[in-house]
Amino acid sequence: MDDGEFKRRLETPDTKIEDIEQSLRELDQRLHASVGRFTGGLSPLALSMAYYDWLTHLITSPSKLAELWQAASKNSCVANAEYPFITFDLNESTPVEKCSPYGLEDRRFQDPLWQKFPHNLYVSMFLNVQDWWRKATSEVPGLSEKNQQIVSFMARQSLDMISPSNSALLNPVVLNRTLKESGANFIRGAKLFKEDLDRLTGAKPRSMDGFHVGKNIACTAGKVVFRNELIELLHYDAVTEEVRKEPILIVPAWIMKYYILDLSSHNSLVKYLTEQGYSIFIISWKNPSKKDQNLSLDDYRELGIRAAINEVNRRLPKTGIHMAGYCLGGTLLAIEAAFLAKKKHIPINSISLFAAQVDFADAGELTLFINESQLAFLENIMREQGYLKAEQMAGAFQMLRSNDLIWSRVIRHYLLGERTKMNDLMAWNADSTRMPAKMHSEYLNKLFLNNDLAQRRLKVDGSAVSLSDIRQPIFAVGTEQDHVSPWKSVYKINALTDTDVTFVLTNRGHNAGVVSEPGHKGRHFRSGIKNEGDLHISAEKWLEQHPIQEGSWWPAWISWLNERSSSECVDAADRQSRLFEDAIGDAPGTYVLQR
Repeated sequence: MDDGEFKRRLETPDTKIEDIEQSLRELDQRLHASVGRFTGGLSPLALSMAYYDWLTHLITSPSKLAELWQAASKNSCVANAEYPFITFDLNESTPVEKCSPYGLEDRRFQDPLWQKFPHNLYVSMFLNVQDWWRKATSEVPGLSEKNQQIVSFMARQSLDMISPSNSALLNPVVLNRTLKESGANFIRGAKLFKEDLDRLTGAKPRSMDGFHVGKNIACTAGKVVFRNELIELLHYDAVTEEVRKEPILIVPAWIMKYYILDLSSHNSLVKYLTEQGYSIFIISWKNPSKKDQNLSLDDYRELGIRAAINEVNRRLPKTGIHMAGYCLGGTLLAIEAAFLAKKKHIPINSISLFAAQVDFADAGELTLFINESQLAFLENIMREQGYLKAEQMAGAFQMLRSNDLIWSRVIRHYLLGERTKMNDLMAWNADSTRMPAKMHSEYLNKLFLNNDLAQRRLKVDGSAVSLSDIRQPIFAVGTEQDHVSPWKSVYKINALTDTDVTFVLTNRGHNAGVVSEPGHKGRHFRSGIKNEGDLHISAEKWLEQHPIQEGSWWPAWISWLNERSSSECVDAADRQSRLFEDAIGDAPGTYVLQR
């Protein structure tokens, strides 16, 4: 509805009350959508309420104010022995000892140039301010834990913005480069900024810089064997003379393009699995548009994972399927497996979950802004657009690691004038997807906000499902530096199921920890088994009891799959000819190419 239509409705005498109310609701949506463009989809009301809660409790707590005054007094001592300041403790009449340098392990200040005057002075002052705000936003009497976390998070984000490392005048690395190049780095940086601004405003598409889907990424040979309005089902060419009787069906998250698991030939999990003698199916999700805004979470379950299971089972009956789910795909897999557990004939042999949560009570900082106010704001934005844009999702993920994903790039790209060289993982990350409005709203409300799955309230086909009904063995992978699915949250699968669970903790983050091919330097993992009936142990205790194993976790997963597969193998060429006889087209299909 445009402005003229809205005005006409209000001015027309015979306009019904219902029409006026609808017009006002649409005005709400338009207002929130407009605000959301500047806030990255975050509700300013939710942030304001958290700030108000913090401020009122802080100013009514004399003890906390006194503590902060004392901290400010101590922190006025510069963390550099050459330039000490003398201050006094509020409770003592004797001078406080010199402050010693601290915090220099911060990655932003590791260059030796930061240890020279006056830059060490800037670092000391900044870290003192950062330490003071950490104290100011923690342990405030009466402040709710959720609001404390929000205020602390926003304070950290604000401080990260004004870090001396982000200033061309204060950063010695930038100053040194500027002197050497007579300012040419700023000219290059301005060009890079213009390129990024054009891409952000849509004037230019997001660049994948030499990476092309189906050519040098997502290029493992295969066919599209099934398609509906939401998914394409891919099956890959066999590379061994015989293949295992049981196929593997992989369910990626719909928040990402599936080929995170089929990047380049050297780090493709799909290619690796075919080389181990497995038949591999994978779901490729449609990239939804505004016309798909009413697709629901149930649609993703029925048209997505259930349709794929039925199709694999139809093509390879009575073989059983090894199911694997990544991120949200793993969450959906757990839901469907719990539902199928009530059936007499279950086509699933085993379940593997990669960085997938089933309990969202402690899902990390991503949940800080998942509340009723934020979701109402976000739903209005999505109703206006019909979907959630990739940029709006990416902004939230980047804030979780702003120093690594935002400010380090600002320094490198715009101050040093160096474009980070594109790799396959970065190219995949630039190939963004969208989220349908209805599905995303249901997902956030039912799982993140209400935690219905873990609390046995989530209904499938009219009845609530319980993860404790799952009887298939589970192989669950968490990653140490995961800001999207924190590993301690992923670990909760051990407590929520009554079956054998092999839990693996690998280093790196949400994506790099999963894409961890054999031979990749610096990779390690831990592994432990909880058999059905074993007593539960905490995540901290589990970490203490399981030593590090060097290398990739992929071979450990293959060994686990082999132990749960029949010894019977089938002729690969014969199976492939039957599977491909009615193929729709070549992999990677068409849905993955949608922008």
